[in-house]
Amino acid sequence: MDSSNGAIERDVIMRKILVAALYKFATLNDYVDLQPPLLAKCKAEGVIGTLLLAREGINGTISGSAQGIKEVLDFIRQDPRLADLTHKESFADEYPFTRMKVRLKKEIVTMGVENLDPVHSAGHYVDAKDWNDFISDPDVIVVDTRNGYEVEIGTFKGAIDPKTTSFREFPKWVRESGLLDTKKKVAMFCTGGIRCEKSTAFMRQQGVEEVYHLKDGILKYLETIPVEESLWQGDCFVFDERVSVGHGLVQGTYGMCYGCGHAIDEEDKNSPLYEPGVCCPKCHDKLSVDQKSRFAERQKQIDLAKARGDVLLGQAVAVE
Repeated sequence: MDSSNGAIERDVIMRKILVAALYKFATLNDYVDLQPPLLAKCKAEGVIGTLLLAREGINGTISGSAQGIKEVLDFIRQDPRLADLTHKESFADEYPFTRMKVRLKKEIVTMGVENLDPVHSAGHYVDAKDWNDFISDPDVIVVDTRNGYEVEIGTFKGAIDPKTTSFREFPKWVRESGLLDTKKKVAMFCTGGIRCEKSTAFMRQQGVEEVYHLKDGILKYLETIPVEESLWQGDCFVFDERVSVGHGLVQGTYGMCYGCGHAIDEEDKNSPLYEPGVCCPKCHDKLSVDQKSRFAERQKQIDLAKARGDVLLGQAVAVE
């Protein structure tokens, strides 16, 4: 095991794992060339997680020591196009990722709509401290732009759930929902803010000007708004092995079903239909025998890797 892996083990023992979520829309025509040095920097600093690079910018979540995260963020911000990149911090007791990936994508958040300009056309920001008053106005329609499996474990009181399974479905839902004809203000929110940059830009592209979104997303709200003043109900789904966080960005109690990607609670885990890494009550009857067999083998390999203490620091992934 190399020295950087040793640093990771020491951080785990000291329970000082910093998790940084970040995104920035910017024109990066050379994004393919940015991948190798960024991956090398993350590896050198013992940082693991996933970063996405596309012509439209950067997005991702990384974890590591406070110093390692600082070094990687400083490295990213050396690029003048990303100099004002912001990030949100939380902490974890265990590493929420098993490897470092820098992926090349067509979009840093996939909506599949051409000619959107989130940099100049996104909706109006609402700060976390003003969000409660704003969404309590009866002349405001509140929309959760996340997918159904995220919404099911927590959302804002009174928010509309589009019941999408991917962000690509959101534009179609908007067109069919009647939202484009509303005379009310529309307030949108998502986990860290990035999906709302596109969803509100799409709304404005369709002619709706009175569209707003929660600045820096649910994570900033849960970080800054006291629980006794909160309009948030439940936990917030996150895309790493923590699965969910609550107020103060404290890790939640949910687990993950790797068969269907849904969050699972203790009742799910105690069900006879639950098999770790394979299926849960939500997907047990939807998966084929072949799928269950493949997932079982995958879980076996994961368990073996964890038993060996393996952490894979570097992986570059090409354009999908």
